Amino acid sequence: MVDWQRLSDGERTLLERLFWSGGLSRGELAASTDFSKSKANLAIAGLIGRELIEESGAQPSTGGRRPEMLRLSHRMGVLAGIDIGATSVDVALLAPDMTVLDHRSEAADVRDGPAAVLHRVRALLREARARCGVGAAQVLGIGVGVPGPVAFDSGMLVNPPLLPGWESFSIRDCLGEEYAAPVFVDNDVNIMALGTHWRLRGRLRNFLVIKIGTGIGCGIICHGAIYRGMDGAAGDVGHICVDPHGPPCHCGNAGCVEAMAAGPAIARMAEQAARSGESPRLKEILDRQGVLTPIDLGNASRSGDTVASAIVQQAGAQIGCMLAAVVNFFNPSHIFIGGGVARIGPLFLASIRQSVYQRSLALSTRHLDIQYVPEIENAGVIGTGVMAVQETMLARAARP
Repeated sequence: MVDWQRLSDGERTLLERLFWSGGLSRGELAASTDFSKSKANLAIAGLIGRELIEESGAQPSTGGRRPEMLRLSHRMGVLAGIDIGATSVDVALLAPDMTVLDHRSEAADVRDGPAAVLHRVRALLREARARCGVGAAQVLGIGVGVPGPVAFDSGMLVNPPLLPGWESFSIRDCLGEEYAAPVFVDNDVNIMALGTHWRLRGRLRNFLVIKIGTGIGCGIICHGAIYRGMDGAAGDVGHICVDPHGPPCHCGNAGCVEAMAAGPAIARMAEQAARSGESPRLKEILDRQGVLTPIDLGNASRSGDTVASAIVQQAGAQIGCMLAAVVNFFNPSHIFIGGGVARIGPLFLASIRQSVYQRSLALSTRHLDIQYVPEIENAGVIGTGVMAVQETMLARAARP
């Protein structure tokens, strides 16, 4: 097992540059730091000697000798990425540069309880290690994403509405029975934000990722790092009030944006329009399927149903109203919209944008870009892997 505490700040800086870049030549890596060329080359040679950095192939020639590309060494060990959703689990082994070595996904129901779900997760990890020929001692770190609020320092879920029976269960202790590697647990939207940050190679320093599904949450990248707040509750924007006279929310308040514009609320409004006869198109779908989903609403809107389009616009405007307050407070460069509800149609994104730009201060939106979350293959496990890398090899001795 690598002793990360023995790394100097300079060595961590070099590893960090390689991780976020996806690979650099010796000259590029040396030039990306404030070190002198001789000091950087000495540190690089030391990291190669300790098998923390390795050559991964030659770059195209620019006229002279083809420079060798450097990357985080695959020989130092692997990372385990575990993405637990409400109805599925994804388990992967990743190299330190986020190369996916093995990945399996299967259906699961979090209502079966943590013991049953984690029993299966541990089995999937053992099977993955067997396929890759990796021992338990070679696992450097384990990242776990869950669909609920997490106190990051303890790794414990706190009053998770979608995960009954999980609050007092220690995922760390469960996985620690089999692995000496540190285990890190975070909520799914922070995992999405970390995956997006890695996909963009760390180029954006201050941005938000909004996940719209059964609930509404926000992952915050501030000064190039995930921001969790004092207790891990930062980004719980679904409970920002957009209408004091709105419907009750499961949190006990009224008019939360989650109660008015998340997936269940959108489906409920669609069903009301169908049953009242306002939308013959939605009634046809409801009669045929027995239920309506946000995707059904989006399809009806795109086919020209004016009532469906009005519901889509209303939900987008309410989310935009909430985001306008966040934009005025945080002044991000980008907002990325993701989650199962996000892609119900271009009208939804357009309505969010219109509401944000209309309600935010001009200075806050001068350089603001609102778009969909970039597509990332194996997004969940990549995000958990990024978290594991950051919290093990790249973490400083003392965090601000």
